[in-house]
Formats: sequence, structure tokens, C-alpha cells
Amino acid sequence: MKQTNAYRSGFAALIGRPNVGKSTLMNRLIGQKIAITSSKPQTTRNRIQTVYSDKTGQIIFLDTPGIHKAKNRLGEYMVEVAERTLNEVDVILWLVEPSSFIGAGERYILEKLQKTKTPVFLVINKIDKVKKEEILAFIDVYRKEYPFAEIVPVSALQGENTKELIVTMFRYLPEGPMYYDEDTITDQPERQIAAELVREKALRNLSDEIPHGIAVMIDRMKERADGTLVDIDATIVCERESHKGIIIGKQGAMLKKIGQQARFEIEALLGCRVNLKLWVKVRKDWRDSEFLIKNYGYRLEDGE
Repeated sequence: MKQTNAYRSGFAALIGRPNVGKSTLMNRLIGQKIAITSSKPQTTRNRIQTVYSDKTGQIIFLDTPGIHKAKNRLGEYMVEVAERTLNEVDVILWLVEPSSFIGAGERYILEKLQKTKTPVFLVINKIDKVKKEEILAFIDVYRKEYPFAEIVPVSALQGENTKELIVTMFRYLPEGPMYYDEDTITDQPERQIAAELVREKALRNLSDEIPHGIAVMIDRMKERADGTLVDIDATIVCERESHKGIIIGKQGAMLKKIGQQARFEIEALLGCRVNLKLWVKVRKDWRDSEFLIKNYGYRLEDGE
């Protein structure tokens, strides 16, 4: 591909099964934590937009929810957002784990990729977990399945090969304008990121069956007059009374732990002290309610 020194800009989608490290990679590429991460599926529910800028150009990353077979309306919404993104971008980064076995989840994504004309990069993540000589075998298996524009092995956690990924991506972007100021990192409102940071800490601290059924709403976020402190009231919504008890914990210990961990990261985000108060409410089967899904901030039209 012809190289020029012209300013390049465009959009890149990160796709993949849940848990392959999409959010970790995006945070690494832009150099700041915007997307929440955890080892549990369905961590990313909305399409999060972040911006990478340097002298070469600007890449707007769309971190999509993991593509999977949906089990409820929220799941359907998440997959819809991810799949629609494929045709709206200049480059698709498909993250996979380092393995020579292509499972049902990957096959499902391969089916979706067959319908797009967008250049697809295969990004083999977590290469810090395997021997270098094994990576060539993994590349070979995937290369037979799809005509990838590029295949780039990386470690999002260690930052290995991530700069090379950026350089390669710019070769596929058109010449274009700067869409955002160079100091812009995300289009996500601070309230949204704060809510997601609370949800991340809940995901990390609670047992497996509970986190899927929680949402977080910021009820109030107000800076005090002297500018030294931000008061935040947030509600963790869950689906069952029994879950509410677990989230609160013995004598409020779990809720306090979630709050302390979230407050630490929200303070880093806002650059000032934060007074965070958390409540827990039960809303049965909210993940199957169109009204509540929208009410808790998951809007399909956000991606339009």
C-alpha cells in the first residue's frame, strides 16, 4: 500500500468473544483506562468510543460488546450493537486468544465477517501466555479460515507489539480530518465512566452468577462550590432480593469494598477527591425489559 505523509483518520472496531481482552487492548492503545475490564463475560455492554491521536493521524476506536449467542433482550441488544459496527468502520480488529482450536464462538464471528467488505486484522492477544514458536502455528490455523488484511500477535496486558499494531492500522486509514481535539480521549460522559467503574468493581468482587444481572445508575454527580470535591450518589440495580444481600454483604462490608475501590479510580479520572455513596435496588428481570434496558443507559441509538 502506498505510503504518504498525509494526515490519516478513521474508525476501528474491536470485536471478539467476551473475555479476549478487547477493553484491555483499547485502554493500552490510548494510554488511559476508559473501558472497564474483568474476567467475567459481558463486561462491555455499550459501544465505547475512544480516540488515539499522534502526528500521523487519529484513530477512533469502538470497543464493542462481545459477540455471542444472546440469552435475553440485553444480550440481543449487545450483539446487535457489535454486529452493526462491522460495516461502519475502516478497519476491524478481531481479537482471539492464542490457540490452534477454533471454537463455536469464533466460528460464529467468522460467519459474520464473511458478510463485510471492511479490512479485518486478526489480533492474537495474550501472547505473553504462550511460547513464541507456538504463535506461528496459531497464525497458520486462522489464515486458512479467512483472508485477513493483517495478522498481528500482541499482549495487551504487557503492551507487546501494540505500537506496531497502531503503525499498521494507519496504513489502512484514508487521508482525513482530525475528528476530535488531540487531547480528547473519549466521547463517553464522565457520569457514564463513573457508573462503569462502579460496575467493574462489583464484577470483580461478586460471585459469578450475580454480575450479569446488575446495572449501575448515577443518581447525582455534583461538584462542590470550592471545586475540591465531587459528590456522587449511585444505585446498583440487581434482579433478586438474595443478590441484594450479597452485594451489600455482612454489615455492609461488600458494598463498602466496591465503593472504596471505585472511588479510588473515579478520583483518578476526575482529578479531585470524590464522596461516593452507593445504594442497592432490586428490579426483577430488568434485562428482558426494553424500558429498563434503555432506562439504565443501554441505548441502541447511541451507536447511530
